[in-house]
Amino acid sequence: MSAATAVPAEISLQPSCRKTAADALTIVRDGVITGEGPTTRGRIHFSRALDADDAAWCARILTVSAVDHEPVSRAEIEALFEISDAAAERTDDGRFDDLLAKAVAHHAASESGLPVPPRTVALSPDTPIESWAPVKAANIDTKVLEWIASEMRGKRHSNHRLAALVATLVGAAALPLAQLPGMLDMGLL
Repeated sequence: MSAATAVPAEISLQPSCRKTAADALTIVRDGVITGEGPTTRGRIHFSRALDADDAAWCARILTVSAVDHEPVSRAEIEALFEISDAAAERTDDGRFDDLLAKAVAHHAASESGLPVPPRTVALSPDTPIESWAPVKAANIDTKVLEWIASEMRGKRHSNHRLAALVATLVGAAALPLAQLPGMLDMGLL
């Protein structure tokens, strides 16, 4: 994040819980939509654009120390999907898509009762998702996979990294296609 995008007083980048982290992500979403607001202050930002600073805001919010050892929540994932949907143009070199895929994997694994590393490790651009995300999906809750598929269905921006992850999990779980309607429409299977 550049010096021009220092933390404004209006945004708490020190969320005390996953709910306040999700709320802070909606402020980033609003900045992506309008090109204005506290997350865009001090820099040129076009509406409906997602840049490296926006991705950095999201990463900082998701990895503050108060939530680092908690699994990524559904509300945080929903906010990330809203940010992704809001951005018609991307100039972040894929950092946001990487962050979204890792956050979804973190949530899916934890909701399924699997161990997950701290967020600072799991969501780091330097940590390959394959080093910690579940490769055996037999233990992934099918309701979580269904929810992820429903979130991805009909999205304007296709996250190839997330699609590959979901396809791998679905394939490994050997779920009947009837359990995940619309997966064929998304080109995942």
